[in-house]
Amino acid sequence: MRHKLTSLQLYLALVAGGCGVFGVLATLPTLGSAPLLQVFFTFAALSLLRFVLPWRFWLDGFMAALGAWGLIASLPAGPMPVHYWLALIAAWGFAWLFVERLSAQIREGKLPETGIGLIIPITFGLALLVMWEVVTRGANVPAVLLPPPSAIGARLAAETGILWADFVQTFIKSVLPGYAIGCLAGLVAAILVDRSPFLKAGIMPIGNFMSALPIIGIAPIMVMWFGFDWQSKAAVVVAMTFFPMLVNTVAGLNAASVMERDLMRTYAASYWQTLFKLRLPAAAPFIFNALKINSTLALIGAIVAEFFGTPVVGMGFRISTGVGRLAIDLVWAEIAVAAVAGSAFYGVIALIERGVTFWHPSVRGGRA
Repeated sequence: MRHKLTSLQLYLALVAGGCGVFGVLATLPTLGSAPLLQVFFTFAALSLLRFVLPWRFWLDGFMAALGAWGLIASLPAGPMPVHYWLALIAAWGFAWLFVERLSAQIREGKLPETGIGLIIPITFGLALLVMWEVVTRGANVPAVLLPPPSAIGARLAAETGILWADFVQTFIKSVLPGYAIGCLAGLVAAILVDRSPFLKAGIMPIGNFMSALPIIGIAPIMVMWFGFDWQSKAAVVVAMTFFPMLVNTVAGLNAASVMERDLMRTYAASYWQTLFKLRLPAAAPFIFNALKINSTLALIGAIVAEFFGTPVVGMGFRISTGVGRLAIDLVWAEIAVAAVAGSAFYGVIALIERGVTFWHPSVRGGRA
C-alpha cells in the first residue's frame, strides 16, 4: 500500500505502471503480434492497484522477469517500435522496485541477509544484461562497437579451448605465482621494516614512490629482463602486489594498542611472541585488505603486461589481437572470463578472511 512505499519506490511504481498503461494503448492496433508483451503490459497496468490493494514485493520481481522474457522472446529484426522501449522501461522499473523493497525487508529484519541477500546483485546483473541485449539489438548497434550478450555467449561456447588456454597462461601461470611471491615478500619486508627503524625510514618512501609508477612503464622493462613467456608477467604482478602488502601490513602491525603491548611485556613475552600472538592477529584485517586489493591488481597487471610481448596465447594477447581483427565478441568473451576469474579470486580471499578474522567487529556485523 502507498504508506509502505518510500518516495523512490512510489516513483518507480508510477513509472512502471504508467508504461504498462501506455503500452496497452500502443499495442491495441497490432493485437496478437507480441502476445507476451501484451500480457506484460496488462499486468503492469494492473500493478497500479498497489495503491489500494496489497501488492507483495515478489510480484515486482515476477513482473520484471515477465517483461524481460517478453522482450527477449519477441525482439524484432529491425528497429524496435515505441512499445518495446516502454516495455524495457517498465521491466527496469519493476526490477529496481523489487530490489529496493527486498533490501528494505532485509534491513528491517523480516528476511535473513544470508542467502536472500544474493538475490539483489543477481537481479541487478541480470537486469543489466537484459537491457544490454535489448538496446544493442533493438537499436541496431554495430557489433564492432558493442555486441549483444547473446553473441558474446555464443563466442564463449564456440571458443572454449582458446579461452581455457588463455586462462591457464594468464591466470594460472602468471597471476597466481606472481601474487603469491609479491604478497609473501611484502609481508616479510613489512616485518623487517617494523623490526628496523632504519629500514622503515628508507624503504617506506621508496615503496610509496614505486607504487605510483605506471604499469605501462614497468611491463616493457620486465619483458626485456625476463623474456616473452609467463615469467615477465609474473614479475609485473610481483611489482604491483608487493607495495600494497608492505604498506598495509606495516599499518596493521601498529594497530595493537599500547595497553595490549604493555600486557605482553608484563608476561615477559619476546618480540617474536608478541608478533605472532598479538600484533599479526591484530594486523589480519589490514593484511586481508591488501590481499583483496592485490587479487584484482594482479590480474590487471598480467593482462596489460601481455600487450607488450607474449607467446601466441594469453588474455592480453587475445584482447589486443582481437581488437586488431575486429573480433569484438571474442574480446568481450575474454573480458568476461577475466571478470569471472577476478571476482571468484576476490570472493575466495573474502571467504578466507571471514573464517580467519571471525573475531573482528566488521565480520560480526559491527557488534562489539
